[in-house]
Amino acid sequence: MQQVATGIEELSLAERAYRAIRDRLVMLEIRPGAPINEEQLGQSLGVGRTPVREALKRLQYERLITTYPRRGTFATEVNITDLVHISEVRQELEPLAAAQAARRATAADRAGLTELRRELESAGAPGRDSTQLMHLDLQVHRAIYTATHNPYLEDTLVRHDNLATRIWCLFVDRLSDMAGHVEEHGPLIDAIVSGDADRAARLARSHVEGFEQAIRQAM
Repeated sequence: MQQVATGIEELSLAERAYRAIRDRLVMLEIRPGAPINEEQLGQSLGVGRTPVREALKRLQYERLITTYPRRGTFATEVNITDLVHISEVRQELEPLAAAQAARRATAADRAGLTELRRELESAGAPGRDSTQLMHLDLQVHRAIYTATHNPYLEDTLVRHDNLATRIWCLFVDRLSDMAGHVEEHGPLIDAIVSGDADRAARLARSHVEGFEQAIRQAM
């Protein structure tokens, strides 16, 4: 019994480490190109090396870290040329996810999205900094992906949204209406909660296209 309990605990710690390190990489709290120190990460998260190593394996697959033989592990660089490739994927899959969420969202999903909708209403309020807005943006996207109840679609879009957010973080100081971009999710959430799949898909595609245009204008 002790071995089983320990295994469950380690799995939980690995997941916690994964999510924490992932979001530090996504938000550029770990800067692109920075070396990844397993021991320091473990100490900052209060976990051992094994959960950190398990997390890093996943993050390498998700293109958030890169390992070089005899050099070590580093946060991947943010390459603006990747924007085209990431947008190609998102322009097809974000509308699909929004439509499926509108069709499949449970009562709990819709309640969670409605709560986020209320939070979006204050996105442009004084005192909301860029970091808070980007965390809210991530929350909305991830809630929509979860509401599709398609784990393969969810995993794919979370990975691509993470990569897109890294690009956004790189140019955040040059974006003129970041709050407006985040607030665009309001009508999208309304469409999903009301079950309007066609409108949700249209709004999702427009949002992705607007994101790419905003980044290009900021370059």
